[in-house]
Amino acid sequence: MSVADPRRIILFRHAKADWPQVADHERPLADRGRMDAATAGRKLADTGITFDLALCSTAIRTRDTWKLAVHELAHRPKTVYEERLYEASPGELIAVLNETPDDARQVVLIGHNPGVHGLAEILAGQAEGDARTRMNSRGFPAAAFAVLTFDGSWKTLEPGAATLVDYWAPTE
Repeated sequence: MSVADPRRIILFRHAKADWPQVADHERPLADRGRMDAATAGRKLADTGITFDLALCSTAIRTRDTWKLAVHELAHRPKTVYEERLYEASPGELIAVLNETPDDARQVVLIGHNPGVHGLAEILAGQAEGDARTRMNSRGFPAAAFAVLTFDGSWKTLEPGAATLVDYWAPTE
């Protein structure tokens, strides 16, 4: 596999969290979030993407979202829990992705809004079909994900370099 092979990034927002009296980082998923995380996992499985790497925020709600979603996949990718993804801006998320080893072609990033939605908008210089329209009309609700592709190495990922090829969000 060469760096010329297309790369795929799935930007996945954590599922709906509960609001108990705990620090934000420690918030668990709500009942609805647990259901939506599993549904999102099935939708990710339906894409046929075999992930090489998962980059997941260390927050409880992102970890639990990923644990429920990955259970639905045929292949479990290596998962790295990354503190820098918590409350990260789009620029900080790009910096983390720029460090991704080039042998990882298909990466899922499980994070938070507004960073994940902002990153999808910033990276998507182009879009296929109605993916951008759907994303713009729905926003990026809990458990939503966007699928983007780009050419080149991870070090070259920058604003406008990707194509938004798919978008999914749970129904309300």
